[in-house]
Amino acid sequence: MRIQVAMTTLIATALTAVTIGAQTSSQATIPVYLDQTKSIEERVEDALSRMTTQEKVALLHAQSKFNSPGVKRLGIPEVWTDDGPHGVRPEVLWDEWDQAGWTNDSCVAFPALTCLAASWNPEMAYLYGKSVGEEARYRNKQVLLGPGVNIYRTPLNGRNFEYMGEDPYLASIMVVPYIHGLQSNGVAACVKHYALNNQEVNRHTTNVNVDDRTLYELYLPAFKAAVQQGGAWTIMGAYNLYQDQHNCHNDVMLNKILRDEWGFDGAVVSDWGGTHDTREAITNGLDMEFGSWTDGLANGRSNAYDNYYLAQPYLDLIASGEVGTEELDQKARRVLRLIMRTSMNPNRPWGSMLSPEHYAAAREIGDQGIVLLKNDGHCLPISGEPKKILVVGENAVKMMTVGGGSSSLKVQREVSPLDGIRAAAPEGCQVAYARGYVGDVGGEYNGVVTGQDLSESRSAAELIAEAVAQAKDADYVIFIGGLNKASGQDCEDSDRESLDLPYGQDAVIEALAQANPRLVVVNVSGNAVAMPWVAQVPSVVQAWFLGSEAGNSIADVLFGKVNPSGKLPMTFPVKLTDVAAHSFGPETYPGVPRNDGSNIVDETYTEGLYIGYKWNDKQHITPLFPFGHGLSYTDFAYGKPTADKKELHEGETITFTVPVTNTGAVAGDEIVQLYITDEKSSLDRPYKELKGFKKVHLEPGETQQVAITIEPDALAFFDADQHAWVVEPGDFKAHVAASADDVKSTLSFKYK
Repeated sequence: MRIQVAMTTLIATALTAVTIGAQTSSQATIPVYLDQTKSIEERVEDALSRMTTQEKVALLHAQSKFNSPGVKRLGIPEVWTDDGPHGVRPEVLWDEWDQAGWTNDSCVAFPALTCLAASWNPEMAYLYGKSVGEEARYRNKQVLLGPGVNIYRTPLNGRNFEYMGEDPYLASIMVVPYIHGLQSNGVAACVKHYALNNQEVNRHTTNVNVDDRTLYELYLPAFKAAVQQGGAWTIMGAYNLYQDQHNCHNDVMLNKILRDEWGFDGAVVSDWGGTHDTREAITNGLDMEFGSWTDGLANGRSNAYDNYYLAQPYLDLIASGEVGTEELDQKARRVLRLIMRTSMNPNRPWGSMLSPEHYAAAREIGDQGIVLLKNDGHCLPISGEPKKILVVGENAVKMMTVGGGSSSLKVQREVSPLDGIRAAAPEGCQVAYARGYVGDVGGEYNGVVTGQDLSESRSAAELIAEAVAQAKDADYVIFIGGLNKASGQDCEDSDRESLDLPYGQDAVIEALAQANPRLVVVNVSGNAVAMPWVAQVPSVVQAWFLGSEAGNSIADVLFGKVNPSGKLPMTFPVKLTDVAAHSFGPETYPGVPRNDGSNIVDETYTEGLYIGYKWNDKQHITPLFPFGHGLSYTDFAYGKPTADKKELHEGETITFTVPVTNTGAVAGDEIVQLYITDEKSSLDRPYKELKGFKKVHLEPGETQQVAITIEPDALAFFDADQHAWVVEPGDFKAHVAASADDVKSTLSFKYK
């Protein structure tokens, strides 16, 4: 009965504090702000009218590492935030980053968002949001800090694993159901990091120079979808600058675009330490400030949080008459609206933690997101009656849920790939293990300790020799490597040094390929990696960071319990110079420091719209693996597509239909993709752009008519001169494809 008890306490507190007319508190009716029969806006205005200036300001800044005060006098509760987006982080000490030492704050870790995006399945996105939201609700969190939708501009970005790939359409489609599922639990999504936060190096000081068209077409659509279609209740500002203003208090980003153009009515939350100026924070749209001071009481006041930019400095400006209270009331309204939608909503569901359903969801999302990149000679799935399987690689045993920055988690359990393979192997099959290489032997982040001892005294040559010796008599060799969540890899606050695999893994893979022809490489990462050995390896699997059920999901695919159906949400380049951001010099990455004595780094997105597959089309570059690529254990035949009309007009839709047949012997899922080409535009446009997709399940021999419908908006480009989206009449092409590089057929149509 916790919800009912909590609301009763709120009402009792408020009735004690508020006298209505001449009545005593015992005779008083319920105040409007506590009356659930009233609209949220009525309740917000009533609560606001009862608050002092000091109470309003207090709503706007933290009082601990992860929470902000409510209004105790009125029974308005605190706001508790928690890091996501892959699970609910453990409790930390009130004024420190380290763990509080609770024994009941472990969670289920869900796959990283790159894996979710690779599923190309909005149903999985809803399941993901609903499941992680239930865990957050059970822990009584009002805001989960996620999901992330920053665009994959460079494979060196240490935080790409938290995002949804390179394409704005794919990210837009996948983020909306995640938000719906999460907020169905009365827990606010905090979509991040808004905006242009596309690298971790110099993240606090990089001023991004980007033209308006690129901004609107590439870097904003997923945020816009989160607001207008997802109904996100909070947005997190990014650390970096745009037009020389930090994005946590940026007039263009927060006032003009987010609120005036998109109609956002929620609260803007600063990233932790992302606030830099009181006056800009007042006028430029920030509502809730976190993390500006991180050493607590050491700053000398009885409450160091009074030093926040939106704390005593704000009150001082009001007292001096230098600023008014109009902005304050707007900010307080937005925070009160957040509270009414979450903790002061008595209809919030109960939530649940560590349930069998959540583990099943994590496994299913992992199963659907794993991508089979290569499978020559049908090396996979593992079949027959193997007597020995050799697993090689540190990532086969290393816990991946601890580390990586703010997405680090404390899990109840994490199934390693080695344990998953051993559990799935046929009876009588020996599953041997060889280390192969030494990577990151650490296992601690903010006080969460894996407890693994990965120390190793043998040399690299000795480890390779051991692996090769064991590989020679194995029926299958499975190398499980890639990146990890150590600094300089897939990790917050640092970028990768190169596209190459670290720790000498290339040499291990090449030696194993010489020793045994039945070699499978499983790459665990949130980023593309170089694969100079790819021609020597029959099977390559992209496994991502898969969370609590990692080992089970990997084994499901390797042994054929699950037919892989994931497709890449980003391009895998052959080499770093094939990437647009790395093709123009340091001014495009990592940026050039100014010579004015400031710490600002200017970075110009010279490539504009042309990243990923769009850059490859423009430059005629063949990637290692293209955007949208992914194989199956069956084969799919595409028939001749049709359109329901030859001309599209304003206010209409056009539907493209293609028959797809499973021509193989096992059931499988195919992701049909639709790309659009504008044949003659007044502005330069990418050759093709993703504008639709559908994932379908087909039994052996089954044919389905796969229909994808688009509206005229899918043909639009952003005209910066008009500051408007424009659809020009003319000729267009619709490409039905299995990937960006595997177009099956093309149809022509007109827009009039």
